[in-house]
Amino acid sequence: MDPLLTPDQIRSFQQERGLNVTGILDLATERALEDARWKLGDRSLYLQSNSLMHGDDVASLQSRLTDMGFDCGRVDGIYGPRTENAIKDFQKSVGAKVDGRCGPETIIGLIRLTKIVSGGAPAQLRESAAVRTRGPALANKVIVLDPGSNPGEAEIVYDIAVRIEGRLLALGASVFLTRGPHNSPSESERIAFTNANPTDLFISLHTDTHANPLAQGVATYFYGSQAHGVHSVVGERFASLLQREISARTSLLNCRSHPKTWDLLRLTQAPSIRVDCGYLSNSHDAKNLATPEFRDALAEAFIIAIQRLYLAAEDDAKTGTLRLSDLRSAGIRR
Repeated sequence: MDPLLTPDQIRSFQQERGLNVTGILDLATERALEDARWKLGDRSLYLQSNSLMHGDDVASLQSRLTDMGFDCGRVDGIYGPRTENAIKDFQKSVGAKVDGRCGPETIIGLIRLTKIVSGGAPAQLRESAAVRTRGPALANKVIVLDPGSNPGEAEIVYDIAVRIEGRLLALGASVFLTRGPHNSPSESERIAFTNANPTDLFISLHTDTHANPLAQGVATYFYGSQAHGVHSVVGERFASLLQREISARTSLLNCRSHPKTWDLLRLTQAPSIRVDCGYLSNSHDAKNLATPEFRDALAEAFIIAIQRLYLAAEDDAKTGTLRLSDLRSAGIRR
């Protein structure tokens, strides 16, 4: 960590890394700065039993392995069991010692093969294919809803989550909430809970606040890293669908979808998004969020966006046109 970084430099780094842009050297920024110190080849990489290795060198390794068709899962910059298995598979393929360690010999092999092997985006293709093979029906989907618990938002987003849950259950989906009305698990507990279930989709619900009372609107976020050139294809598509459905069905200002590297998006294995359903510091948004009718409109937007995510292109409909009553004919029970 460089103690001489100015707030402007910190903000620039946070922007580049998909972090909250505050100009403050918080824990997430300190960890990202530490990760940025490491380039592939600086150290040997291997699976540690206590604290997993992490850094930009791990992310570069995962990207190279993925480009060559080895399955590391998500490029998250963490040397876990799936990355170790991918290294072992690579070592087998090139006749190197199979030990799961990425040392000088393995790195040389990676560099040599990277020059001659090129592909599309295998991880993204696998993620998209998994959605297609699950089919259009919601009846066999597992959806995890994660109501935020920050001061001011807890009751609102929990109520919205319960409204979404009821509609999903009526359509045959399996739904889990990461918290109840009176508890507040940590972020790591929410991630662990989601990863412990065969989750198809993870949705974290929040509201926002700002010192400027004119700030308003809805924004969605998906996992994406400009620094590493990776993103969740399904997460991005769902974030875009939900963003458009909410904007079409409510009076919330469209603040667009954005890639972020927040742990909740990066470490959750299923396609994941976060949605900020308006600003409590804005009188217009706060007034709307206080009404049951508005919360119902939000819940319907969520359901329609979830269904559209799983519909084939030829069965999809224009934004804002589908209704819950249309979902049976759209393939909800097939």
